[in-house]
Amino acid sequence: MFLRTGAMARAHMVAIELSALTREAGLSRCAAFVQHGDTSCLLHCVAVAFYSALLLDALRIRYDRRSLIRGALLHDFFLYDWHQRKRAPHEPMHAFYHPIAALENARKCVALTPLEENIIRRHMFPVTLVPPASREGLAVCLVDKLCALYEGFARGSYPLLRRLYARLLADSPEISDGQ
Repeated sequence: MFLRTGAMARAHMVAIELSALTREAGLSRCAAFVQHGDTSCLLHCVAVAFYSALLLDALRIRYDRRSLIRGALLHDFFLYDWHQRKRAPHEPMHAFYHPIAALENARKCVALTPLEENIIRRHMFPVTLVPPASREGLAVCLVDKLCALYEGFARGSYPLLRRLYARLLADSPEISDGQ
């Protein structure tokens, strides 16, 4: 029952921030890039936001819901196809570089709180060695890894989220998962 009653409210909060970040930052551009498997970067970010909030709600941990959702939605706002990106020998690999690129892109488009910046910058722990400094950041970091695993093995991922967002975003054609 917990999942059912909170799912629409949680999805609605993610949809509100998704709509705002699409207007302010052009977040929907992430739909053009595949993240893992056949999941777009945008759908991946929506899933990380939704399931990070679900995790902390299920554990009854108090947190800054808006910052968690915004940080999760922007955590992979790097805007390039990391599967095709050619890098110079001195440039870091995608896993090390993309949190910096995502944070720089987000800063250019929207005002971020220090918590949101930390979520974006540190979501690749332990690869990037420095852990997130908050429960919100730890949730995004953990859920990001779980979503990546799921997306790598599942085709047509997140049927529940796709249904929820089809209902919530029917009147917002500017927001699409690109698939």
